[in-house]
Amino acid sequence: MRTPRSRRSRRSVRRGRALAGLLLAGALALTGCSGAGDNGANSASEDRDGAAQAQPESGAGAQDAASGKQASSAPKITPNHIIRTASLTVQVKDVPKALDAARTTTENAGGFVGKETTTRDEEGNEQTQVVLRVPVEKYDEVLADLEGAGKLLERTANAQDVTDQVVDVNSRIATQRASVARIRELMDKATKLSDVVTLEGELSTREADLESLLARQASLKDRTTLATITLSLSEKPVVKAEEDDDPGVADALTGGWDAFVTMLRWIVVALAAVLPFLAGLALLALLWLRLIRPRLPRRPAPTSVATALGPLPVAHPAPDPNRPQERGEED
Repeated sequence: MRTPRSRRSRRSVRRGRALAGLLLAGALALTGCSGAGDNGANSASEDRDGAAQAQPESGAGAQDAASGKQASSAPKITPNHIIRTASLTVQVKDVPKALDAARTTTENAGGFVGKETTTRDEEGNEQTQVVLRVPVEKYDEVLADLEGAGKLLERTANAQDVTDQVVDVNSRIATQRASVARIRELMDKATKLSDVVTLEGELSTREADLESLLARQASLKDRTTLATITLSLSEKPVVKAEEDDDPGVADALTGGWDAFVTMLRWIVVALAAVLPFLAGLALLALLWLRLIRPRLPRRPAPTSVATALGPLPVAHPAPDPNRPQERGEED
């Protein structure tokens, strides 16, 4: 027959075994989880390493492909801001008609006509010079149309890249605007009258500099967006005088005659400049001889002095011993 004490001991033993079994199962579960985590981490790291190794290879391939593409087609660098000018001399049959056609071509291209000068020579032939402003995009097209208006005698074209100037002006404008803004902020915070006066002077100077930069920017923009074409139209060709380097006898005679005429001209000019002074001197001499000199007192003539014994002897110069005496004196 079992006693209550033995029953209690058996129950305690069973509880201890069950608790030990639970602890062992928990430890095994933890060990399996840690192993799985390590295997997952290792596989993930291996996948990352493989991807990293594949990525440089793919990057190198892409770089090689890009370099091959760049080598096959080199990029073209085109400046953004260019001042284009041209000068044309065209011989036409009818100058007014050709001028009207040039105006129509310019206006259709979106440009306008600037300065215009028209003259006529001695024979009645008309010559016109006009300045045309056309957009840069239509520059070549308008130039080709103007050249086809008649016989082209002379053409001059010029292109000036001013991109650096435009970038520099834009940068200076941004800096100057920020400077003006800072001066205005200081003026708002100033409390003393002397500070306000000083800041106003500085603000005026910086605003003047800013306006100058803005004017330069506008000028560059106008000259880069609109090309300038100077068109000269004439009904007959312009004949230029041929220069002869070897002078001949006729040239020498002509040059000598020109020099002689020039010398005579200068002599006449010099005499004409001196003539008023000579006339004044002659007038003064005439006044002296006619008016002043006759009125001056004259000196009396010497007279012989007489005394009671008779007239005084007149003194004669002493005879020269080397001079022969006259016969009357010898006798």
